[in-house]
Amino acid sequence: MSTAVHPYAEIVDALRSPYASDDLVPDASVPLLVTDVTGRTVDREAAHALKALPAVTVAVGDDASGASGAGMAAFDVLVAENPAGGAAAGAGAGAGADSGAVHWLAPDGGVASVVATIDERVRSHPQASVAAVRLLRLSEGLDTVDGLVAESLTYSTLQAGPEFAHWLDHRPTRGEVDVDPVPLLVERSEKELRLVFNRPEIHNAFGFEVRDALVEALQLAAADPGIESVRLTGRGPSFCSGGDLREFGTLPDPASAHLIRTTRSAGYWIDRVAERVHVELHGACIGAGIELSAFAGHVTAAEDVVVELPEVGMGLVPGAGGTVSLPRRIGRHRSAYLTLTGERLPAHTALAWGLVDELS
Repeated sequence: MSTAVHPYAEIVDALRSPYASDDLVPDASVPLLVTDVTGRTVDREAAHALKALPAVTVAVGDDASGASGAGMAAFDVLVAENPAGGAAAGAGAGAGADSGAVHWLAPDGGVASVVATIDERVRSHPQASVAAVRLLRLSEGLDTVDGLVAESLTYSTLQAGPEFAHWLDHRPTRGEVDVDPVPLLVERSEKELRLVFNRPEIHNAFGFEVRDALVEALQLAAADPGIESVRLTGRGPSFCSGGDLREFGTLPDPASAHLIRTTRSAGYWIDRVAERVHVELHGACIGAGIELSAFAGHVTAAEDVVVELPEVGMGLVPGAGGTVSLPRRIGRHRSAYLTLTGERLPAHTALAWGLVDELS
């Protein structure tokens, strides 16, 4: 890896300094701080300083059980060769329910592999990377509405930035595809409302028409207590492949996009009726596909499910509610890891983390 790993003893004094940002992140083009916390305790003062740093912070260690202190949660990502150690491991379904929990990762490729991947992403997309982790830190203390507003403001700011502009100039092109004029199939059968994404030709990409139809259907469920169950599925090979790339950058300005995003939020409406919503995932669940699903009260996944958050690689942050919904299920540290790395998560890991509730 090209990024230096600092022993915690080396940075602790700097964290207590009013010049911590300048001392610990001297190169603004690489806003990344990697710290070896093996056998160390992070105190409250250092934790406050870590959360204030305009940088991605990664804690690494040989054995997570040897790193202690509530302040350890202040880091954005925690990686250890051996995460065993009771609560520090954070494994199992529902582990992310406690937003203050400490979730260590033990990737197959080892600590160095994870740090190298994060280093590469931070170097190529420093603005989006820092915006993502700072947003996740902030959202821990917000309710759904405020969290979605904070996410949208961050997303809109990045829409006006150079990293997203570069992605727009180099984005993959897709020819015109004939799609069904009905983007969402809606069927009510007694007490159940069944919703089906109906754009299989484009892997149910989440475009404006799909969003508006989904919001309208969810508003119906919110208004009618006689609807006891809302079941959301998708036609074709994928549940939802994320935002429709053809529509990115088509709104007139970021401010208008923010107003639309916060007044037509499918994530908000799923959250409103979450206890009645059951989502059935299959195939690709990218971006909005998993961000929206994570709001639901119950999520099942087929064995072929693959989860991914690609937005930082586009110069953005998750924009369909993922910075609110995912941390509630898998915690901030794992959410930051997925957001920064863009790693594809298989169904069995999504289940182990609590991102989905059962495999179908």
